[in-house]
Amino acid sequence: MWVPAGTWHQHRVYGSSRVHTFGFATDDPPLTCDAPTMVTVGPFLRELLIACSEPGLPVEEAGRIQAVIRDRLRRSHIQPLVLPAPQDARLAHACTLAEDDLTQPRTVTWLARHCGASERTLTRLFRTEFGMTYPQWRTTVRVFHAMIKLAEGATVTEAGRDCGWATTSAFVNAFTRTAGQTPGAYRTTMRAADRAAAAPPG
Repeated sequence: MWVPAGTWHQHRVYGSSRVHTFGFATDDPPLTCDAPTMVTVGPFLRELLIACSEPGLPVEEAGRIQAVIRDRLRRSHIQPLVLPAPQDARLAHACTLAEDDLTQPRTVTWLARHCGASERTLTRLFRTEFGMTYPQWRTTVRVFHAMIKLAEGATVTEAGRDCGWATTSAFVNAFTRTAGQTPGAYRTTMRAADRAAAAPPG
């Protein structure tokens, strides 16, 4: 995850995880994205990021590693999978209602009736604040929750069912379109990361 300078943020980690963080000079960032952005990390870049966050790394060595990281980040695929926080109180209420039970196909009409806004207003708020329609937002939310469940060990079928998809094939199609990989591939990656995190230092 790339977080630009000056962005308020907090971390929440699911499953067995190791988190590596470090920063770049604000006047010379490796990426020009002006919002938090997901970046594809291949095996080589992953090892560079881990190496650069080692405690006590000599300044000269860290500088050389960072130079390569900059090059690799600029060549990485940017994945604009984001879930913005609502600002309008009516929209925030609607989002909470929709997320409370993802197995229920809450329509925008149902949400409007329960959050004190007209359907037209709520539709406009989703577009102006999130830049997407309510169905697009709901799909993104369901995929995010499915990612959490997969990271915590759920099967593809379980994650899809718990997040409101009627069939596993529909879940796989929606997840792949949104996340750029199948839920099975994502689950495999997370399980491999769990094993690596649990392995004793070599």
